[in-house]
Amino acid sequence: MSDATDLHDAPLPAVGLSRRHLMALAGAMGLPGLASAQGTPAKGGVLKVSASANPSSLDPATGGAGSDHTFLWTMFDTLVEWDYETLKAKPGMAAFNFPDPRTLVLDIKPGITFHDGTPMDAAAVKFNLDRGRTDQRSNIKADLQNVAEVVVTGPLQATIKLARPDTALPAILSDRAGMMVSPKAVQALGQEHDRKPVGAGPWKFVSWSANEKVVVTRADKYWRADRGFVDGIEFSIIPELATGLRAVVAGQNDFAYNVPPRLMPLIDKAKNLTKVTGPTLYCLQLYFNTAKKGLDNLKVRQAINFALDRPGFVKASLAGVGEPAYMQLPKTHWAYDPTLVGLYPHNIEKAKALLAEAGYKDGIELTVGSYTDQDSVRRSEIVGEQLRKAGIRLKFITGTIPEISGQMFGNEKKFDMLLSAWTGRPDPSMTYSLMYSKDAYFNAGRTDHGAKMAELLAESRVAERIEGRKLIFWQLQRLIMEQALVAPLAFQYELVAAGQQVKGYKPNLLGKPKYEFISKA
Repeated sequence: MSDATDLHDAPLPAVGLSRRHLMALAGAMGLPGLASAQGTPAKGGVLKVSASANPSSLDPATGGAGSDHTFLWTMFDTLVEWDYETLKAKPGMAAFNFPDPRTLVLDIKPGITFHDGTPMDAAAVKFNLDRGRTDQRSNIKADLQNVAEVVVTGPLQATIKLARPDTALPAILSDRAGMMVSPKAVQALGQEHDRKPVGAGPWKFVSWSANEKVVVTRADKYWRADRGFVDGIEFSIIPELATGLRAVVAGQNDFAYNVPPRLMPLIDKAKNLTKVTGPTLYCLQLYFNTAKKGLDNLKVRQAINFALDRPGFVKASLAGVGEPAYMQLPKTHWAYDPTLVGLYPHNIEKAKALLAEAGYKDGIELTVGSYTDQDSVRRSEIVGEQLRKAGIRLKFITGTIPEISGQMFGNEKKFDMLLSAWTGRPDPSMTYSLMYSKDAYFNAGRTDHGAKMAELLAESRVAERIEGRKLIFWQLQRLIMEQALVAPLAFQYELVAAGQQVKGYKPNLLGKPKYEFISKA
């Protein structure tokens, strides 16, 4: 059966940048080209990583933070994968084929076992997909909303019956929904699987000391020989990004990611470091709880968008190494709509007028969740000062990423807004479904945004050709921004610092590090 590369109507790349274009961008920024392995990578060594956030969970179905992925990918392979440079879907643990618009057939590659020795077969795939779409604790229900039934049609073949055509499903199965966990482990451990995960990736779980360290070690029976070269990975949880980078400069750690642009001179100065950068889908933004008083008023949300000086934010918070965000896709994306750039020009007087019309002539105070690291504090100060000029006073409550994100999107619904990042997904339909579907996890107020929103969200996954999908996404993005359901700020470029002994790191357009091709010299 054919895989995604053979499908005539398969979704096209999420971002149309070739390797040549990325290298040109790096050159224009005065940065080195993309890192790649030289010769045959040697096995051995332990990679020590400065990790910027504690995981929310190590179970892919129950976690709620985009920063979890860099841990999850070490332990969990996905049914479908994406190309690092384009995010185009390609076979992972399974080849995939649409025999008709409402059927997706997964042919699982033989010889794959979970770290507990149980087979990664069609029954395991059915267990995982059924769990993802029906389990009470699952945070990926929106991803699998079009799945009507999963049928085992052979020992290594699972057939997905769809309630409606879903051309985004292969890309969806390259993310959390496609990370396969051991059914035996989940059944034995229950919720404890969050902290003792069992997957089928290059490395297996060893330990997790919350807010301190996550350790994985090589899975000796891993099914692929062309990746997973280091013997293990130790993630030291260091939320303060400057401290994490200094650990790499000092040789205590080998690798730091999410390095803020303000620290680029420190990397350049260190003779023992390699720097890698590139554009990403990583969007810094203000999430709104539209069920909260004040933010349930369209004019208040629009006032916030008018009050923001996005180019000023890029200059002040990202040292100019980024792109102002006027929607949740960057200008390199195939579904980017240039007409939205002028929707909310920086206009303090317009923002004040909208607040007055909404009944807040004397301004409004809003509670915002944020994080304790220096860069988050700096971003909070910049946004707070910009909005203060329009009479929007912000009260910030800070904590770790899992704590604050959980308080925003979990049962507490503690904040009016969250200043954080959306870390991107392989297909834009995933981003919009996860944020704007009525019961989606990242829809903090669980607000019903209307029949038109639901219709466009559904259509975005039914359309087969790129032209049709682009028109749908243009309508969807305009509806989101006209309703001011979010306040995008900026797209941050990936910036990684690696010790000279680290070879083979490949950046990707999601901006979330994978370690499968890294070796240590």
